Amino acid sequence: MAKETIEVLIEGGKATAAPPLGPALGPMKVNIGKVVSDINAKTQSFKGMQVPVKVTVDTVTKEYTISIGTPPASQLIIKEAGIKKGSTNPSSDFVADLKMEQLIKIAQMKEDAMLGKGPIERVKEILGTCRSMGIMVEGKKAQETLLDINSGKYDQKIISGKTELSATELKEQEEEMMKMQEEIKERRDEFLATANQILKDMAGKDRHDIEVKMKEAEVPTEIMLEVMPEEEKKPETKKETKDEAPAPAKDKK
Repeated sequence: MAKETIEVLIEGGKATAAPPLGPALGPMKVNIGKVVSDINAKTQSFKGMQVPVKVTVDTVTKEYTISIGTPPASQLIIKEAGIKKGSTNPSSDFVADLKMEQLIKIAQMKEDAMLGKGPIERVKEILGTCRSMGIMVEGKKAQETLLDINSGKYDQKIISGKTELSATELKEQEEEMMKMQEEIKERRDEFLATANQILKDMAGKDRHDIEVKMKEAEVPTEIMLEVMPEEEKKPETKKETKDEAPAPAKDKK
C-alpha cells in the first residue's frame, strides 16, 4: 500500500483547511473537513501551543491516521502554571507552585516521549524540569518534593492517575501565585536599589570592577544589564597592511 505523510505545526484545537494543512491534504483526495475535525479533537488539550501533527494517508483507500506530538515539557508546565516564562533565578526566585495532580497530567501528556518506564519515574522527570524553571511543587522546592516522592508519600496519588484539582485547590493555587508574584516584585525592587546604589558609589570606576561588585551583591544578570550604561564603542583605527606603504614625507622648503 502506497502511503503519503505530511507533517505540520498546528495551534492546539485550531486546525483549519487553510495553509499549511489544506493545500497539503488536497492532492491526497481525503475528506479535509473530517481530518481537520479529528486533529482538533486530538489537540484540544494543547490550546495556545504549537503542536506537531503527522497525517499519514493511504493513497488507495484514502484512510488516514493522525499522530500528535507534544510540546516540550517546559511549555506544558508554563501553560499549567499560568505564567509567561520560567524564573531567571530558579534557585532563589520561584514563579509558580504546582500541585502533584498537575505534574501527573503533564507526565501523562508526555508519556510517549519520556524515558521513565512507570508513572512515578515520569513524574520525577517533570519535577526535574520544574526545578530548572523555578517552579515549586506542593508548596516546596522541587528537590524537597523529590524526597517526598522517594519516600513513597505520593505513590498512591501518582499511580491512581488523578489529574483534576478541586475548586478549593484551584483557589489556593491562585492565592499562592499572587503571593509569589508580590515577593518576586519586592526582590526585584531590592536588587534594583542595590544595583543603583553600587553605580552611584562607584561612579567613574572601571566597568569590570562595577560588575564584580554587583555579582558579589548577588544582583541578577538581567538587572545588572538593565542598569549598566551601554559600553562606548572605541573608534576603529586603520591598520597598515603589507601592501600599503606609508605616505612619503613632504620636503620642507
